[in-house]
Amino acid sequence: MDIQLELEHKSKMLDACIKELAKTGKEYAEAYTNYRMALAKELLKLKDEGYAITLAGDIARGKPEIAHLKFEEIAKEAVYKANQETILSIKLQIKILDNQLQREYNN
Repeated sequence: MDIQLELEHKSKMLDACIKELAKTGKEYAEAYTNYRMALAKELLKLKDEGYAITLAGDIARGKPEIAHLKFEEIAKEAVYKANQETILSIKLQIKILDNQLQREYNN
């Protein structure tokens, strides 16, 4: 494939990945918010039931619904960070192709 065409292809891929990053960033933030809100509600409930606040944190995090929300947060974070790494990789590929193109034009 021609280097110029490959550069254009990588640029389009980069644009798509950046749009996807915005989407996954929002999903990650929502998952984090959902987890923190549910955890706070559960901590208050356990405190009202007489549990020591230091113990309530462990109990709350062990409840299936809270643990599931934490799992969702971690999963969304992993996807978000993977998207960031993909963007860095594509940027590096673009830089390499650009350097190759510059060498061809200088010869």
